[in-house]
Amino acid sequence: MSEFKQTFNSSLGKKLIMALTGLFLCTFLIVHLGGNLLLFKHDDGYAFNVYANFLTHFPPIEVIAYILYLCIIVHAIYALVLTIANRKARPVGYAVTASDNATWQSKNMGLLGSILLLFIVIHMSDFWYRYKYTSSVHFMEYRTDLSSGVTQAVEFTPTSPDFENSVQTVNNFEIVRVKDLHARVQTSFSQLWYVIFYVIAMVAVSFHLKHGFQSAFRTLGWVHRKYTPIVEFIGTWLFAVIIPLGFALMPVVYYFTRS
Repeated sequence: MSEFKQTFNSSLGKKLIMALTGLFLCTFLIVHLGGNLLLFKHDDGYAFNVYANFLTHFPPIEVIAYILYLCIIVHAIYALVLTIANRKARPVGYAVTASDNATWQSKNMGLLGSILLLFIVIHMSDFWYRYKYTSSVHFMEYRTDLSSGVTQAVEFTPTSPDFENSVQTVNNFEIVRVKDLHARVQTSFSQLWYVIFYVIAMVAVSFHLKHGFQSAFRTLGWVHRKYTPIVEFIGTWLFAVIIPLGFALMPVVYYFTRS
């Protein structure tokens, strides 16, 4: 047990934890982007609000969410610890000794991580915290005619302060009542400063993931001349281009078309 503890208290152990938590967060980004793309549907926020309700009321997802929060905290703490340790000693990368050929993002992971941590705090307080723990997010009622498939949306005011959501079928109408997180998104994305900060954060995500995704595989020793080019391709195009671009488009589109 002492050897196990000693291993994960070592520099290599900290880097292994950074790699594992980082890859878990990369997986989350794929799922999160897929869900957030529902914002682009012109359905008065129906699909997105149902998705948000599912994330916060399905127990297995809630367990995964708390694991996610833990990974963010651990990743940030270990990044800080490693950054301080590296500055006290000779500069060392994730798995190989840094050289003059090191990329800009590899030399500035601390700066990029700090921007992302600030973004996460603002983002979660604006959406997650408001959604779960305040009464500032109102409710919507969606009535879907089961014969025609047409859905109508109206504001809904619960009669009970403990009301969270409901789904029922009345006279061939499916009635869904959920919190209106979509309206909160519209409000946030109508503010120019928020849109600019969001885009800057996504640029930071791009650079952070371009280096971090590939470095995680090197740290774990998953390096092979046959598969490394595939890892580099995924790290560059999926995590450094497609995912940040997908997230960045959301506030931009909302600001110019729906604010």
